[in-house]
Amino acid sequence: MSHYLPLARKLVCATLVALVALMGTTPANAQEFPARPLRLIVPQPPGGGFDLVGRIVASKLSELLGQQVIVENKTGAGTLVGTEAAAKAPADGYTLVVGGFSNIAANVGLYKQLPYDPVTDFVSVGMVVSYGYALVGRKDLPFRTLRELISYARQNPGKLSYASGGVGTGQHIAGAALAQATGTSLLHVPYRGAQAAYQDLLSGRVDLFFDNAGTAKQYVDTSQVKAYAVSTLERFPGLPALPTVNETGVGKVQVEAWFGIFTRAGTPAQALARLRTEVNKLSQSPDVLGRFEKGGGRMLHMSTQEAEAFVRAEVAKWSTMIREAGISAD
Repeated sequence: MSHYLPLARKLVCATLVALVALMGTTPANAQEFPARPLRLIVPQPPGGGFDLVGRIVASKLSELLGQQVIVENKTGAGTLVGTEAAAKAPADGYTLVVGGFSNIAANVGLYKQLPYDPVTDFVSVGMVVSYGYALVGRKDLPFRTLRELISYARQNPGKLSYASGGVGTGQHIAGAALAQATGTSLLHVPYRGAQAAYQDLLSGRVDLFFDNAGTAKQYVDTSQVKAYAVSTLERFPGLPALPTVNETGVGKVQVEAWFGIFTRAGTPAQALARLRTEVNKLSQSPDVLGRFEKGGGRMLHMSTQEAEAFVRAEVAKWSTMIREAGISAD
């Protein structure tokens, strides 16, 4: 009897250990990320670059994750309302936000008290695409070239107005950067998104709009607006006859609208790893590449470390430039 007791105890202990292990792993497997639909906050209304990126990413990411990714256009105060909502969402990986030049880099310099910190409140899930801006004007503007337009602006401070999709957006900064570089005074007229800005541009109620080149192309091609220049170092392939601002000789301007997907800092490692894996896959998917490149996008293939360094550098660069230029959204 005594000979079998130790063996029986060992068997019982082994069984208990196995049961405990099984109990410990079953809930984890049942809750493997993602276990429910995700939301992707777009901090701008439909019709602009943020929305375009959000919808392309959400569609493909839904397919890759096996869960629906619901786009939520959460607008207000430029890009602040939607971005702040993402910063205050649970750090569980189920809330994503389209982060870009305006809400991640520029807002730090534009606002004295930003309700979120783009470096500490968010982590990059993956950088996606970058676009240049195209300066377009109402079709009845009398200027044929950017040089003519700037010459008039210098002689008539504040007489020319430029639209943006909201205070602090990339469109706002691009217009302000042009004014700073050329020593002109342009009247900024903020709208709630690119669609509203185009409505007034097409009807002649505002003079200029420095918009995403891919979005602007359709209006240029149909002669609904005049096109003057692009903000990148190289010409936009979709409008090859359009010079860069630098080529025109009026001043030095280089502004790009980059976009990535971000989530809350502190998101569990397993969820973050899955999200990063799938966003990396979608950024290399032929159908996604085709949709972005057709609109003039330049794909951003970066490692996590490269993305983090890129974001820190952009925040430092643009916050400094904006403050030195005296540009404020407050």
